[in-house]
Amino acid sequence: MGNRAPLPLVVATFSLLLWSTAGLLGGRRIPTTLDGPFEPVTVPLDGRVARGNAVDLPDSDFRLQRKVTGLEPEQISVSLSATEDSVWISWVTGEFQIGKDIEPLDPTIVASFVRYGDSKKLLMYEATGYSLIYNQLYPFEDLQNYTSGIIHHVLLDDLRPGTKYYYQCGDPSIPAVSAVHFFRTMPASGPKRYPKRIAVIGDLGLTYNSTSTVNHMASNKPDLILLVGDVTYANLYLTNGTGSDCYSCSFSETPIHETFQPRWDYWGRYMEPVISEIPIMVVEGNHEIEQQAENKTFVSYSSRFAFPIKESESFSTFYYSFNAGGIHFIMLGAYISYNKSGEQYQWLERDLEMVDRTVTPWLIATWHPPWYSTYKAHYREAECMRVEMEELLYSYGVDIVFNGHVHAYERSNRVYNYSLDPCGPVYITVGDGGNREKMAVNHADDLGGCPDPLTTPDEYMGGFCAFNFTSGPAAGKFCWDRQPEYSAYRESSFGHGILEVKNETHALWTWHRNQDLYKSAGDEIYIVRQPDKCPTKPITFQNTSI
Repeated sequence: MGNRAPLPLVVATFSLLLWSTAGLLGGRRIPTTLDGPFEPVTVPLDGRVARGNAVDLPDSDFRLQRKVTGLEPEQISVSLSATEDSVWISWVTGEFQIGKDIEPLDPTIVASFVRYGDSKKLLMYEATGYSLIYNQLYPFEDLQNYTSGIIHHVLLDDLRPGTKYYYQCGDPSIPAVSAVHFFRTMPASGPKRYPKRIAVIGDLGLTYNSTSTVNHMASNKPDLILLVGDVTYANLYLTNGTGSDCYSCSFSETPIHETFQPRWDYWGRYMEPVISEIPIMVVEGNHEIEQQAENKTFVSYSSRFAFPIKESESFSTFYYSFNAGGIHFIMLGAYISYNKSGEQYQWLERDLEMVDRTVTPWLIATWHPPWYSTYKAHYREAECMRVEMEELLYSYGVDIVFNGHVHAYERSNRVYNYSLDPCGPVYITVGDGGNREKMAVNHADDLGGCPDPLTTPDEYMGGFCAFNFTSGPAAGKFCWDRQPEYSAYRESSFGHGILEVKNETHALWTWHRNQDLYKSAGDEIYIVRQPDKCPTKPITFQNTSI
């Protein structure tokens, strides 16, 4: 257990009033974390939906085709800056090339220009940004190289919070400009202002399952999308466009792990109708590694998305932070050093020190591989990251953690260091976005399901930290012999989640299965903060940039 005060039997009258009001929705009572910890629940596997239609959309699908000409913008997206008064607009112009003889485009041939305003008929403001191209190169004769179209990123600032803006991007001097799109800025930071709905998805890919996830998600009309890693799964393909559900099974003899980079362009085209209007914030997953010549990695991920790096005083596209109303989000990198002596950890300490919980009461963290997953796939794979960072996150009172990586859904009880703790975060794994790899269906606590400890460390980061448990029901063992008490709910189905923060202490979390009706909920709970019972480290100095 942690060293905080235990959960009391009686809470303040005001909190009870909030609890009783929040727990009722449509005449039915929704449980809250104050009712927990809950007895573990495993929903039996439905064989009809476990696999779904995990087949990638073909290159010929009209939704993946280039629909613009010349240097007109495509793959348009919106992402947030660190605060509510600015956003990034990103897009691509020109065509990618793939083959042995490629000629990278010159980014200077087209401007990075956005016109915008709060009236569709009068786009009275202008902003310019920067552009780049990236290459995916392989030092092997038979592999095809790739060079991207011109990628543009433009920061719009001095925006009013909670306001709908219209915009048009491109280069009007050519002319080559987009249609008019719109976005809505986040509410101003404050304990009573929140986005209405935040969608959380992971391990999305570009399959027919993925399209179902995106359609269900869009029907819930989110104000913000969090994508917790593993975006396109371009690395399940050879450079000639041949794909597989299991790269290592089908292409074990390749001299380097290849990718088919056009899948990134297909994904950007498919997603444009959604993310050109709803801001999307992304953190890297293992499928974004994409090693190439000179041992370069994560080049596509770092090039295609805009990140509030400078605004959140980060050193890297792998980790950053931002505010959305009364929520402070921390996006962490599991595929870069997380050691206490490293830059990311030191940045995290500074970022946490600057969070004023009277302004942003909610503190939510996100990274790709989960610390608290009970599935056999990736079991305790990120244990070294947990050992380095968990105590720090706990000491600052992180409320919720979102992860992906494991292709299933799971929600924890409040937990710290594998023990039930009323002040620990709720960990939620949503790696069930729909990619073409297999759904995770086996648990580490199934009979014969416990993996060999030597097979569990992350292949990319290395290190071994997952030792046998030293206390509790699993003492002396590497796995539990039943669903662990920290696991509240788990289910192998594709879907997405919606977070609705209601006030300083109550947030409604709803997980939706793809196979259900659009408005149906598979798992639903109010996550309740208790700042009076779970004190956190005080702010040490005010951040003037966030």
